Amino acid sequence: MLLREWETFFFIVGSSAAALTGLQFVVIALGAQTNITHDKEAVEAFATPNIVHFCAVLTIAALMTVPGQTNATLAAEFNVLGLIGVGYVATVARRARRQTGYEPVFEDWLWHVGLPMAAYAALLITGIAAYRHVAGALYFVAALAMILLFIGIHNAWDSAVYISTRGE
Repeated sequence: MLLREWETFFFIVGSSAAALTGLQFVVIALGAQTNITHDKEAVEAFATPNIVHFCAVLTIAALMTVPGQTNATLAAEFNVLGLIGVGYVATVARRARRQTGYEPVFEDWLWHVGLPMAAYAALLITGIAAYRHVAGALYFVAALAMILLFIGIHNAWDSAVYISTRGE
């Protein structure tokens, strides 16, 4: 089947997402030694989404390796994941506006809201397209998994730098 050709790619990407999820836990643990991570609202707005993006990539990788997938089941799973992602990013935007521990700048809005929203919306659209053209959709899903991985890496790096340079 077509999905077999993607197994190695998604194994690598999924493993990377899992490892980076663990690394984000280390960043938060180190940040716990400062007052920065004690602002629950800021953590929910700027740190927790990294874990969600890494887990979304891990989920995509897992879905790609489930035996017996059909075009319809895969497309439906992409639709659901994309829809959940869009809803979650909308929640992140509300949390970022509501929190008072940090004043987000344009780059924060871009990387924490704009790019993730675009990626999850594209996953939703790709899921719709996958019902008819699964072979082409798989390339988009691979690209979106990489985009979400890079978003998580960028945001985790920003968190680590912020904690290390602003800590008390």
